[in-house]
Amino acid sequence: MIRYRVDIADLHSHHYGVTVTVPKPDVRQTVSLPVWIPGSYMVREFARHISGLQASQGGQARALTQLDKTTWTVDCQGGGALTLRYRVYAFDTSVRAAFLDTRRGFFNGTSLLLRVHGRDGQTQRLKIGKLPPQWQIATAMPAIAGTAGSTTEFEAADYDELVDHPVELGNFWRGEFKAGGVPHQFVVSGALPGFDGQRLLADTQRICEAAIKFWHGGDGSPAPISRYVFLLNAVDDGYGGLEHRASTALIAARRDLPRLTSDGQPQAMTDGLASLLGVISHEYFHTWNVKRLKPVEFARFDYSRENYTQLLWFFEGFTAYYDDLLLRRAGLIDASRYLKLLAKAAAAVAATPGRQVQSVAEASFDAWNKYYRTDENTPNATVSYYQKGSLVALALDLQLRRQGSSLDAVMRALWQQSGGGPISQADIAAALHAAGRRSFAPELADWVHGRGDLPLADLLAEFGVTWGHERAGWAASLGLRLAEGPVSGIQVRSVLAGSAACAAGISAGDELLAIDGWRLRRFDDALAWVQPGASFELLLVRDQRVTRLTLRPAPANTLAQVPTLTLVDKPAKAIAARRLAWIAA
Repeated sequence: MIRYRVDIADLHSHHYGVTVTVPKPDVRQTVSLPVWIPGSYMVREFARHISGLQASQGGQARALTQLDKTTWTVDCQGGGALTLRYRVYAFDTSVRAAFLDTRRGFFNGTSLLLRVHGRDGQTQRLKIGKLPPQWQIATAMPAIAGTAGSTTEFEAADYDELVDHPVELGNFWRGEFKAGGVPHQFVVSGALPGFDGQRLLADTQRICEAAIKFWHGGDGSPAPISRYVFLLNAVDDGYGGLEHRASTALIAARRDLPRLTSDGQPQAMTDGLASLLGVISHEYFHTWNVKRLKPVEFARFDYSRENYTQLLWFFEGFTAYYDDLLLRRAGLIDASRYLKLLAKAAAAVAATPGRQVQSVAEASFDAWNKYYRTDENTPNATVSYYQKGSLVALALDLQLRRQGSSLDAVMRALWQQSGGGPISQADIAAALHAAGRRSFAPELADWVHGRGDLPLADLLAEFGVTWGHERAGWAASLGLRLAEGPVSGIQVRSVLAGSAACAAGISAGDELLAIDGWRLRRFDDALAWVQPGASFELLLVRDQRVTRLTLRPAPANTLAQVPTLTLVDKPAKAIAARRLAWIAA
């Protein structure tokens, strides 16, 4: 058994102290820290935060040799237990790494716990050292004794499981519920006074029950978890999550958490709360789709390098499709709000010239150096496998429903046929073929491996949903993505390829000063003196030099249009039945 002990070394300098005990080590024992965390596809070099690494046996120092940026060997003598001690700097507030200050602690094992080569398939035990008064521990890792709220020692079957259980530390709020007979726990750190914990529990319970019903409602099989934990860090501004086998780490803006009204009543659904529930739904759906049903390339992780797959359009994109759809099925949002969320994804893809440059299969493969490493040219060079992947799922679902089946049936068939394990694109194609009783090779070629737009307007029309357009904001229609502030002024973040702004020669990093001789405070101020569609002179600063450019809006400009989705009132009976089966409206 490999034993880990995590102590709080220094709250003020944000350091954990870690001790690893290896019984009967190899003569040359190799250890390493992962360079990435599963679910977030970028090399993050966690080992850069390790300091003071020392090795000993029986109190005697042993020689350490660093082989590369993240790997060490220890020259051991005899069979005595090897002890490794080191410190880890932890001040990353994201869900991907580790954090520690005087108010809370959090860590993923990939950021703290060295992997003992040759022993990663053995039982791994984790002990949390002494904590400040009133601090608690929350994790889905099985506890050795007592309950997860009081014990300080946990056990995992192997290293993969060890690092797949994030740990929250602090004086946090905790609530519980059951879904599908499975105990669920929700932990919230940093919430404002007036936070409505019972509303969060009730809404999350409905999401979890909808997901369990989705995957297991018809076959009587149990959920693949015996316990599940949500770990939410409420901050001033943030959004996101990272899935794990029996838990998820979430980050959200405090204002988005449900609150009680002044008379003590639950608040109405807000866009912020709907967004938070959407990410809860997304990460919980991953319990099946990516943590168990996964790309064949992820059957065994290599923590030392990138792990490539072309299937993130399925595992992330299809999850992004179902996250909001499950909110609708759980009765948490109405059909109108659901269509607005769909339209938002469609608008984001339509405003991305990179969709004509990169397919979602290519975007999946390139996630390691493009999706997580964005810059000013990202919108022109790549497409989101989340957003376009969700639209591919929508298009396939509607196509299948026209033929009397659904994407739901495909997902459940893949789960059952794989035993909740690795799958390939061939498996996906076969499941589509079986559900639709025909080959979907043309759709996969065009929608997944091609770079054209999806036929969503025609498909949605057969479900009583009208695809329309509204006018985009002025800057967006010109191909500009801006950052505006009272101190920074109007800064250009991105210029979209093929746009009027690109043709005029505007570049990312430019500061926009004036239009037609009038000083700008906000870009839209110029609408008071510039007619939409008219040419104008733009004064800007680039590298301390003032430059004048003439911008001529294109008469036929797709960037000026934002997709909208609306329900057809009183559709034909057959269309109404299809729509009812899809979104219960």
